[in-house]
Amino acid sequence: MSSPLKKLAGQTAVYGLSSILGRLLNYLLVPLYTRLFAPEVYGIVTELYAYVTFLLILLTYGMETGFFRFAQDKSILDKVYSSILVSLAATSTLFIVFLLIFLTPVANLLDYQSHPEYILWMGLIVALDALISIPFAKLRLQNKAWKFAILKLINIGINIGLNLFFLLLCPKLAVSNPDSALLAIYSPTVGVGYVFIANLIANILTLLMLLPEILNIKFSFDKALLKKILIYAMPLLIAGFAGMINETLDRVLLKHLVPDSLNPMEQLGIYGANYKLAILMTLFIQMFRYAAEPFFFNNKNESNARELYAKATKYFIICGLMIFLGVMFYIDFIKYFIDVDYHEGLKVVPVLLLANLFLGIFFNFSIWYKLNDMTKYGAYLAIFGAILTVVLNLVLVPIYGYVGSAWATLICYLAMCLLSFYWGQKFYKVPYNIINAVFYFILAMALYFASIYLRPDSQIWVYVLNSGLLLVFVGLVIIKERKQLFAKS
Repeated sequence: MSSPLKKLAGQTAVYGLSSILGRLLNYLLVPLYTRLFAPEVYGIVTELYAYVTFLLILLTYGMETGFFRFAQDKSILDKVYSSILVSLAATSTLFIVFLLIFLTPVANLLDYQSHPEYILWMGLIVALDALISIPFAKLRLQNKAWKFAILKLINIGINIGLNLFFLLLCPKLAVSNPDSALLAIYSPTVGVGYVFIANLIANILTLLMLLPEILNIKFSFDKALLKKILIYAMPLLIAGFAGMINETLDRVLLKHLVPDSLNPMEQLGIYGANYKLAILMTLFIQMFRYAAEPFFFNNKNESNARELYAKATKYFIICGLMIFLGVMFYIDFIKYFIDVDYHEGLKVVPVLLLANLFLGIFFNFSIWYKLNDMTKYGAYLAIFGAILTVVLNLVLVPIYGYVGSAWATLICYLAMCLLSFYWGQKFYKVPYNIINAVFYFILAMALYFASIYLRPDSQIWVYVLNSGLLLVFVGLVIIKERKQLFAKS
């Protein structure tokens, strides 16, 4: 494997430390939530965090990628950084002011009139997330992966600790020691709201920890420069917002498309919990993206850049398929990550795993419009995906419920992959080995269906069979890719 790819793999591993370890720790809250809250109550968490993802795209408006694009000129790095930071601080502040003024009508619109404080807390979480996104992006640009990882882990640790404090310790103290001073900051009526309070406090403390990164520069706000960045980033805002429609609209629409007789909030809770079982694929994509975006820009001018991008995509697909097989081969164990009341939704897990894998492939295929300042095509792709997502959900959800949402997500990302590949080969041809990728997909699917068809009666032999099938996949990858995997340079 070549040195730039080794560096990408190393950076991905470090970001993966924070992403995998951190998210796994954070996702340990899911078993807690699914055991403390009924599906319809957990549906509140699922729905509101879906809104958060939309708002985060809106409040960052493509500035992360804009920062990577314009910070390539080291002579104006501080000017780019401070201009973007001031812009994000101003828009985040305006968003909070708007929310404070119109909190009641917004809460009524979202059907949270009895708990408008949930909306306010989520708004503050999003505003802080937007503000700290650029200091974190700067750490990525400067290859300070370890500092990035440590700060992310601290944020997650605080969030987990506060969840355990409010949802487990305080209720027990209220029974065993009602005079405890700790109960002065606890009210049992808040209930699921403590999920949001814990996240908010963690974000506030993370902002304080990032203050050295924010303040340790020479501030220089350049209006003309910011205008250039905004022109570059605005299509990314559209692309990101439309892309988030693809990613999370299903969890927003379920509440409105599932008939009341089928308890839509319960279905939303079940779907949201099973979505979490695709965590390993989601984490892999996230940690890859953290490392890959600066990697793509930093190697743009290398003579072998396109070959590097093709190889990175190949290894991404191989790793993604290994994760798919790993989760599905051991789903009988992994399913206990969520409570038994949620297990009826396990049928969507393989669909969602593949959907997220195609999302990651789409990210790889879409480097062409970012590298060539053709970000309007990113907007076109995402809008296409958003329209497809809406149409498919409107058609499938009333008939199939959350299963329809899962299939809509998979179809959408597959279609976006194909379209991005087609356009990319016209404007910025990368020598992707499509035959190789198709071979690995066919191999992985054949092994997956073999595990279903050959499934023994004994659970122990199920694990033995599936472990053997996974080793077959890994072994064939090593045999087929051995020359590149074990190359010295």
